[in-house]
Amino acid sequence: MSDSDDRLKALFALDLPPAQDGFFSTEVMAALACRRFRQDMAAVTLWSLAGALALALLGPVVVPALQAMATGLAPVALEIGATMLLLGWTTGVLKPDLSLRT
Repeated sequence: MSDSDDRLKALFALDLPPAQDGFFSTEVMAALACRRFRQDMAAVTLWSLAGALALALLGPVVVPALQAMATGLAPVALEIGATMLLLGWTTGVLKPDLSLRT
């Protein structure tokens, strides 16, 4: 090659995109995904433990209140369920075998 060809190659090399290593990019993205997954799992674990602790502390107060309300709410829940089924059948959303129409 001549000297001018080398100079042109060097000049055009400045405009070329950088070389990419697919394996390196994949490894970096996998490491980032693993780190994000661990962070998400840590957050879910902490929130679950906080919820379990709150339920354990509030359980003795909330359970008797829910039991007292349940006797009065059972007939209402039954009526709401029956109404929803009847509306589903009459509007055609539900088939007689309780599967949804699509």
